[in-house]
Order: sequence, then structure tokens, then C-alpha cells
Amino acid sequence: MNEVLKTIADRYSCRDFSATQLTKEQIENLVTASLASPSALNLQPWHIIVVTDKSLIDEMDATAMETGKSNNEPWYDRIVERGGKMFYNAPCMIFIMSDGSNYATLDCGIVSQNIALAAHSMGLGSVICGMARIPLSGAKGEEYKKRLKFPEGYEFGMSVCVGYANSGKPPHEPDMSKVTYV
Repeated sequence: MNEVLKTIADRYSCRDFSATQLTKEQIENLVTASLASPSALNLQPWHIIVVTDKSLIDEMDATAMETGKSNNEPWYDRIVERGGKMFYNAPCMIFIMSDGSNYATLDCGIVSQNIALAAHSMGLGSVICGMARIPLSGAKGEEYKKRLKFPEGYEFGMSVCVGYANSGKPPHEPDMSKVTYV
């Protein structure tokens, strides 16, 4: 099996990160992978925000968890069972901002997959995290957007938590019943 197919087959969603920060080179490689993503009409409807400020990540995490608890969200107990951290103690989060154009949602998803695969190929763990939108849409949302330096005209598209995995797990088993050949 070639290296790309092996990376795809072996990648899993990491939910247990160590506190070790990524190097500047690792972050630059992840950013390069994100910007190499294809997009509809090559419009590149994204803006990438790399966050390594652990206190900001933890603050947003706590806000999201408070929101989940107070709103009795169905995901809250699951996150608590996994350690009580929505961002799983990740030392780095990469936010993929969307310009809201026609294909931006799809294109931001492609960027997140490029980041996740690049991270795995570099020996890092990652988890694609759409729930990072929760602290951005609550009472502190505008404050967080300012602190994250959201560019004007952009909205949350997706995020990816990245770091060194404390523990591993096997990737999910492919479900061939989801495939039809014509």
C-alpha cells in the first residue's frame, strides 16, 4: 500500500492530546497542507487561523462545556465521559474560516481533511471539530472572534485540533455497505 493510502487508512480521531506544543516547522507544514487544498473554481474561500495560545483554547473549551451543560445538550455527557474537554487538551487548533460563498462549506471540509491527513503523516494526532462553533456563537462569541482575529466578512467554517497523541486507537472499520457499484 502506498504512503498516502496508508495514512488515510490509519488516521483516527484523537481525543487525548499531550501538552507538548508543536514546532514552528510542524505548524508551517500543516498550514502549507491546508493551503494546498483544492476548491471550487480555485476560489479558495477560506482564511486559516492557527491558535497555539493554550489559555485561549482552554477558555473557549470551558465556555463550550458550560453552554452544553446549561442547555442540556445531548453531546455533553459524552464529552464528560471522555475527560470533560471538548478540545481534548489540544495544544494547537487550526480554524478554517469561510467567506460564506456557494461552495465554501465543502471547500472548508476539504481543508480540514488535508490538515488531518498531514498531521497523521507527521506522527501527530488530530480531530476535526465542528463543535468549536459553540463558543463562537454564545455570549462571548464576539470577544472570541476579536481575539482570534477573524477577518471581516468571514465566519466559522471548521476547525482541527492537532497535537501529540497521549494514546492511540485503531481507525474505524470501513463500512462497505455504504458503497454501491454501478
